[in-house]
Amino acid sequence: MSAIEPKAFKETFEALHQELGRVFVGQERVTRELLIAFFAQGHVLLEGVPGLGKTLLAKAFAQALGLEFNRVQCTPDLMPGDILGTQLVVDHEGKKTFEFSKGPVFTEVLLADEVNRATPKTQSALLEAMAEHQVSIAGTTYPLPEPFFVIATQNPIEMEGTYPLPEAQLDRFFFRLVIDVPSEEDLAEILKRTTSAQVPTVNAVLKGKEAHTWVVAAQQLVREVLVAEDVERYIVRLVAATHPRADHLAAERFLRYGASPRGAQAIMMGAKVSALIHGRVNVSYEDVDAVVKSALNHRLILSFEAEAEKKTSFDVLADIIEPVTANT
Repeated sequence: MSAIEPKAFKETFEALHQELGRVFVGQERVTRELLIAFFAQGHVLLEGVPGLGKTLLAKAFAQALGLEFNRVQCTPDLMPGDILGTQLVVDHEGKKTFEFSKGPVFTEVLLADEVNRATPKTQSALLEAMAEHQVSIAGTTYPLPEPFFVIATQNPIEMEGTYPLPEAQLDRFFFRLVIDVPSEEDLAEILKRTTSAQVPTVNAVLKGKEAHTWVVAAQQLVREVLVAEDVERYIVRLVAATHPRADHLAAERFLRYGASPRGAQAIMMGAKVSALIHGRVNVSYEDVDAVVKSALNHRLILSFEAEAEKKTSFDVLADIIEPVTANT
C-alpha cells in the first residue's frame, strides 16, 4: 500500500496546479493534464505555435515539484550522444581508459524543445530512454533517475526542415496536449504579469528528498485506485470504436488506423489520477471522459477523406465517442 493518503494527494495536486497557474495563464486544462500524465508515469507532447509559453511551463513544472530540470534544444545536427551521453577517453595515472560522460537525459524532468527538428535517429534514441528508463552505451546499461518525465514540444505550423514524429513514436507519448491561443482577457493578464516590476514566480510545493519520496509514493497510489469491470469495458469500447469497421461509420470514413492498447492503458491510468483529484479511490465514467481525447488524439491515423474535409483528430474522436457514451 502507498504511504500517501488520497486526501493528501488531492491537496498537493491542487497546490501544484495553483502554482503553475501563477505563471501559465488561462490554460488550466493543459496544466491539469500535464500533472495527470506525470503522476500516471507517462510522457507528454506539447503542441502549440511559438510564444505560448511551452518552455516556461516545463520549467515551472519542475520548480513546483522540486525536481531537477534539463532542457535540450533539438536541431538537425543534434546527435544521440548529445542527449544520452558518450564515452570519453581519459588519462588515469598514465593509462588511457574510457569514462562515460552522462548527457542531459540524466535528469528528472527533461524538456526536448522542438523535438520534430531532431533527426529520426536522435528522436529514436530519446524515445528509447523514455520507454525503458535506461540508457545503453557500449554494452553498459545506465539507469535513469526516478521519477523521469519527458516534456517534448513541437510547432505545428513551421514544417520546413523538420522530421515529423512517426506514428509508432507518437504512440509512446501518454498525452498530446494542444495549447490554444489565449483569449483577449488572458492576454491582458499575461501582459500585466510579465511586464510589471513584480514578475510572478513559482514556489516549490515539494522540496529536496521529500519531492522524490512523495512523487514515487504518489505514483504508486495511482496504481492502487480501483476500477470496476463496467468502467473497464467502457474504456475497451471507446478504444475499439477507433478501429475502422462497417458498424462504426465515422471511423470507417475518417480513419485508416485506430488506437493501440497503449491508448487504453493511458485512458485507464489517466482516469485513476482524475479519480484521486476528485476525492475518490474508484474510477467513474466521468474520469474516463475527462482524459480520453488527450490520450487518443495522437494515436489515430486519419484517412484522405478526413483530410479533405479538414477534420482534425479531435473532430473525429468527438464523432466516435458520442454514440459509445450515449449507450453507456
